[in-house]
Amino acid sequence: MSTHRPSGTPSETRSSLWKNRNFLRFFFGQFVSNAGDSLYTVAILWFVYELSGSTALTGIANSLLLLPFVLQIIAGPIVDRLPIKPLLVGSQVVQGVVVLVLPLAAYTGQLTVELIIVLIPALSLMTLVNAPIQSTLVPRIVADEQLSRSNSALATVTLGLDMVFDALGGLLIAVFGATALFLADSLTFAVAGVLFTGMMIPSVDSENEAPAESALTAYVSDLRSGIDILRGTLFVEMMFTTAVSNFAIGVALAVLPAFGTDLGGPAIYGLLLGAIGIGRMFGSVTAPSLNDVPYGRLTAVSFLLSALLWVGSVYSPSVVLTIGLFCLAWVAAGVNGVLMSTLNQRVFPENLLGRISAIKGTASMATLPVGSLVGGFVAEYIGVVTTMGLAAFGFGFVGLYFAIRPGLRHLPAVADVGPSTFDIRVDSSQGTDTLDGGEVRK
Repeated sequence: MSTHRPSGTPSETRSSLWKNRNFLRFFFGQFVSNAGDSLYTVAILWFVYELSGSTALTGIANSLLLLPFVLQIIAGPIVDRLPIKPLLVGSQVVQGVVVLVLPLAAYTGQLTVELIIVLIPALSLMTLVNAPIQSTLVPRIVADEQLSRSNSALATVTLGLDMVFDALGGLLIAVFGATALFLADSLTFAVAGVLFTGMMIPSVDSENEAPAESALTAYVSDLRSGIDILRGTLFVEMMFTTAVSNFAIGVALAVLPAFGTDLGGPAIYGLLLGAIGIGRMFGSVTAPSLNDVPYGRLTAVSFLLSALLWVGSVYSPSVVLTIGLFCLAWVAAGVNGVLMSTLNQRVFPENLLGRISAIKGTASMATLPVGSLVGGFVAEYIGVVTTMGLAAFGFGFVGLYFAIRPGLRHLPAVADVGPSTFDIRVDSSQGTDTLDGGEVRK
């Protein structure tokens, strides 16, 4: 069985993460690609709300943008079996081409809400492979001791970019209009495609072996093996809490353009999106220093505090205080994202990470688009501010559930977890020969 470890001497393995050319290309490619994602998301949602004035239609548009979270389960086994580079590069090319349709339609006077909603799925589906690809790729190109730092770096650049370009997107709309964002967006995907093309990605056996069964049979088998690994473990409860939280986040994202408009217009909307990015980025930067803190208690306390901060931001009498408190409310999510990525990579074998990541992602994040769909319609009846305030319940639920469930509350620090922590059993046919409770060994 091949291993994911980068080749080289022990000293090379211990060298700085920033001397790893493959990681650097992936890092900067993700930076540029996520810039494009941020720009077109801001522009699309603002255009839909501006053209329609409807939170319901904005919720529909946002639910379509979040479609990949529902369909990650499809992408996971694909990522496990197909070469990663063509998937990475191809997704950037298609997104760049589709985005160009939008400024062309605006220039010819044909840009409508209907056209935007039709094009959104094409853009969304191209991001489908991103989450399982990152989970699968990182362990192949960095050493074990660099996993936490590499996940933190990628989360930081992604969330930091969200912060900058979400805020910048709102400002650019206010100054130049949303069409300018679509033009800039197409260039970001071209640059990311070039960076990904230059990567040298080690393969694992599942990419090299000739298929011995039909594609459909293999696909179903891959999914079943991933589900069997997760069944009956604490990950099921963790996915449940995330699903509830993500439903509430979806509600908030659907009404955020209207909430920003009430507070001052597109610039405030951009700043609110930027506040989410700043909070999550700060959390992702802080996360490696929390590797030795008991994960269960950290999650309970941090998410309960986040819920209180969120409610305070919604009902604050000051716009500045609203943005500040909303930013702080997202720190816990940033910390948890990095710690969970590292936890997954320490517990599961690398040739199963794609399907595991996709199954977990679909189970826990499929509620994001559902929340957006529901939130847009609910806001039409009970108001934008009330809807935003109720959305804070999502973070509060995570904290409360971790606090009252002993199995979750007593989870150890991420640095101390292994397969035995979650009672994970993987037989040799699934990719491992032995499990020692600390690391997966091949």
